[in-house]
Amino acid sequence: MIGVVDDLREGKDFMGQKIHNRQILAALIATTLSCGAQAQLAQNLTIHPKALALGNAVTADPPGIMAIHYNPAGLTKLDGRQLEVNLMSVYLDIDADFTAPEGYEIFGIDGLETDPLTGKQRDPVANTHSHTNNVALYLPGYGILRAPPGPALAPSAGISINPPGSKLTFGNAFYLPLAAGFYRDKDDPGRYQPQATALQRTTYLSPTVGYEINDDWSVGAGIHLSHMGIAADQYMRAPNLLLGVAEVLQDAFNCESGDEPLQPWLALCGGNVGPWDDIGALNINVQETLSPTYALGVMWEPTDWFSWGASYTSEAEMNMKGTFEIQYTDDWSGFWQSVNGSVLGAITSAILSLPSGAPKESGNVSMDLVYPQHFQTGISVDVHPKLTLNADIGWTDYEQWDAFVFRFDRNLEFLNAARILSPDNATPNTLRLPLGFKSQWNWAFGMEFHASSRLDLRAGVEIRDSVIPDDQRQVMAPFGGANLYSIGMGYQWDKDTEIDMNLSYLHSVESIPADTSCNVNCDNITNIIYNPYAGLDIKTSLRVVMAGLSFRTRF
Repeated sequence: MIGVVDDLREGKDFMGQKIHNRQILAALIATTLSCGAQAQLAQNLTIHPKALALGNAVTADPPGIMAIHYNPAGLTKLDGRQLEVNLMSVYLDIDADFTAPEGYEIFGIDGLETDPLTGKQRDPVANTHSHTNNVALYLPGYGILRAPPGPALAPSAGISINPPGSKLTFGNAFYLPLAAGFYRDKDDPGRYQPQATALQRTTYLSPTVGYEINDDWSVGAGIHLSHMGIAADQYMRAPNLLLGVAEVLQDAFNCESGDEPLQPWLALCGGNVGPWDDIGALNINVQETLSPTYALGVMWEPTDWFSWGASYTSEAEMNMKGTFEIQYTDDWSGFWQSVNGSVLGAITSAILSLPSGAPKESGNVSMDLVYPQHFQTGISVDVHPKLTLNADIGWTDYEQWDAFVFRFDRNLEFLNAARILSPDNATPNTLRLPLGFKSQWNWAFGMEFHASSRLDLRAGVEIRDSVIPDDQRQVMAPFGGANLYSIGMGYQWDKDTEIDMNLSYLHSVESIPADTSCNVNCDNITNIIYNPYAGLDIKTSLRVVMAGLSFRTRF
C-alpha cells in the first residue's frame, strides 16, 4: 500500500462516495487471490506432486503422508516411521485486455478523445493490455509478501508413525491447501482490480490417525488447525454517470480559470474530477489465526486390483479481523472540501451524508467468512498389471459465499454515500459485497503406467467448472472454468525412499462483454459500487505452471 499511496498523492482525482465494494478480494478473493474464485482455482495446487500428476484423482490412492489432506484413511498404507518433504514451484501468467466498444462514453464524454488538460486519452485504460507474472504470498502477521519475479516456491512437510504390529497410523503435516496471489506494476491498467492481492490458507498442525479395520476396510480422521489470510492493495476509480455529470459541470463552471462563478452558494472547483480519474487507494488486511476443521476418510479394497475411497473436510466459520486504510487523492478531497464550503453544498451534504473531503480514513475491520466444506470420492482400478486408472468426483460448497460482509469500527464517509444508491449493500459502518457463487461438482482422472518395479509414469486431468455466475465475473479473479493437465513420475530410490515429481499446466480464458458483470464493467447509475472498467469489453487469461518434487523416507 505504501507505494500506492505515495503515487496517488501526486496524481489526479475524485469522487469516492459510494465507490468501492469489490476492492477486496479478492479474494481475493479471491481471488485473488477472490478472492472467492481465486480460492476455487487455487485449491489443491500446491500440496503433493503425485496428486497433481494424477489430476488430483487420488481419493482411492492417497499420496504418502499428504493422505492427511486427501483421505486420512490412506495413512494405513504407511509402515514404520516416515518423513516427507515436498516443494512446489509455481509460475503464473495473467493477462487482460480492455477494449472500448463502439460509442464508448460516460454521460456524453467520449472516453477515447484527447483530454485538453493532459493531452492524453481521457480513459487511459481503454484499448490497453494488462500483464503480470509476479507471485504474491500472504505472510501471517504481515500481509502481502511480493515474491521476486519468476516462480514462487510452496513447501510442505509431514511425518507418520505406525507402531510395529499396530493397526493405527498417526500423522501430522504442514501444507497450503489454498494459496493464490499476484501483484502488478503500479501503472498497469489492471491495478483497479487489484494492484496486489493474496489469499492463503496455511495448515500448520493436522494431527490425524488412520485405522485399519481389516484387510478390506480402513478409516481415518484428523483435526486441521489453519491460518487464513486475505489482503489487497488497490487503486480506485468510478467511471459512473454521476462523475460524468461532475466533469461536465466543472467544464461549464470553467474551473480551469480558478474562478468559482456561483460562490458562496455553490463551489465545484476545489479539485479536478472525472469518470476516469483515480479516487484513491485502498489497503485491507484481514486474518484468522486459528481456524479448525476436521477431516474424515474411508477406503475399501475388496481385491488387490480395485479400491474405493471417500473423504470429507468440514467447513470452518471464521471471524477474520484486521485493518484497512483508504487514502484519497488531493483532487478528490479538495473537490468535497470546496462543495462543503459552499451554502448549498453544506446543506446537501448534511442531508445526504456526502463526503467531507477527509484525505484519509483508516481503522479496524472484521469479516465473516466460511471456508467451504468439501467432499470427494473416487476409485482406483488396475486394468492391467502395467496400468492403473483413477477417477474422482468432488464437490465444494462455494454456495456459502453468497456475499462477503465487512464490519468497520467506525462510520465511513464512502459508506455514508454508498448507502444512498445501494441501501441493500451498505450502512454507515458495514459493507456487503454480493458474490452469488455456486457449488460445483468437478471431475478428475489419472493414469499410472508401471514402467518397472521402481518407476511409475503418470498423467492426469482435472476439469474445474467455474463457481462464478456470469454476472459476477471480474479481473480480480481472472478465471472461470479451467482444466488442469499434468504429467509426472514416481521413483523408488531404495527400499526406504520414494521420490515423486510432476509438471502441471492450468489455463483459463474469460470474455466479459461491456455491461454484463456488475463486479467490473456495468455502467448504469446504480452500479457505482464497484465497476472500475464500466463500459469496456474485457478478456482475461490465466496460465499457471507447477513443477513439484517430493521426497519420502523411513527414519
